[in-house]
Amino acid sequence: MSAIQELETQYSTGIYAKRELTVVRGEGARLWDEDGKVYIDCIGGMGVASVGHANPKVAKAIAEQAQTLITCHELLYNDRRAHLLEKLAQVTPPGLDRFFLCNSGTEAIEGAIKFARMSTGKSGIVATMRGYHGRTLGSLSATWAPKSEEHFGPLPGGFQHVAYNKLDDLAEKVDDDTAAMLLEIVQGEGGVRPASAEYLQGVQQLCRERDVLLIVDEIQTGFGRTGAFFACEHYSLEPDIMTMAKAIAGGVPMGALAIGPRVQTIHKGTHSSTFGGNPLACAAACAVLDVMQEERLPERAAEVGAYFKEKLEGIDSKKVREVRGLGLLLGVELKTKVGPLLRELMQRGVLVAAAGTTVLRFLPPLVITTEDVDMVVDQVADVLQ
Repeated sequence: MSAIQELETQYSTGIYAKRELTVVRGEGARLWDEDGKVYIDCIGGMGVASVGHANPKVAKAIAEQAQTLITCHELLYNDRRAHLLEKLAQVTPPGLDRFFLCNSGTEAIEGAIKFARMSTGKSGIVATMRGYHGRTLGSLSATWAPKSEEHFGPLPGGFQHVAYNKLDDLAEKVDDDTAAMLLEIVQGEGGVRPASAEYLQGVQQLCRERDVLLIVDEIQTGFGRTGAFFACEHYSLEPDIMTMAKAIAGGVPMGALAIGPRVQTIHKGTHSSTFGGNPLACAAACAVLDVMQEERLPERAAEVGAYFKEKLEGIDSKKVREVRGLGLLLGVELKTKVGPLLRELMQRGVLVAAAGTTVLRFLPPLVITTEDVDMVVDQVADVLQ
């Protein structure tokens, strides 16, 4: 263990299962450790670094804003915030043109739950098994985490879970007190599991028929990750509320939720965020959106993601059960636990995340090259064999 690792271990809670790697620098889809060794990054800060590490346009925007104005509470208007809100309205699906800005994905989920209950006057929230929506108490209640009660219980009430990709189960669980249905287009933490088009269209139709709001969690899938700006666009969905975070500001902490026309009643003073919508994060997010559009990163994610998936599917190993995903959100389900493989890949200069105990999850920056993809797949294939 290095001196940096010992220092961090001494003063941290120990709640994270850390890998013995100290990252000190990044550029594009690559990271460097304290000894100068280079790694191809397929974790991307858990889907955050979509425009690449140390993106020069984003770094410039942050530096300039830091020298101008860092904080401005939403009690006051701000030019950077206004500009970001306009840009978000231009890239989000039609109708989602009102936004609440916060600091993280879990805060976006908390806001979505509150706004859904406030607007409908109902309290029930239906989420899906294997779904993941955050670690604060409200979002944890929506997350499929059966063992969480033993550590943090009792969790807030009013939540129930239905089988993913099974419309009949949802139809049975929705009742007169259901305020909203909350789901991911691709379950990330739950194993990189995409929903079927028929299921998603059926969920939307059911929500309309039963007067239930549809909340789509785009925290991991948003901002180009799946090959479209937002994953719901692949299926022509029209969410009533959409949550966003991770890639929105290129690594500066930020979250947001977008609100559609079916969300009517929002009482002033019922929700707030001290740091939400601060000028520094807004400047970073504006730069990120510019980079994504100028460099056509959603289209790039579709093209490179298809190439990546095809290469992974070509791995000749009896340990591989299935390759699945969308764009540059990919998972390889194995017939064995992935822990030892993650460590071996790290030793070989490839950083990969897990999704559960048996799924390798790939969340590289959208700027990753096909040459880097080839190197990653070669190492994964070699380790599996």
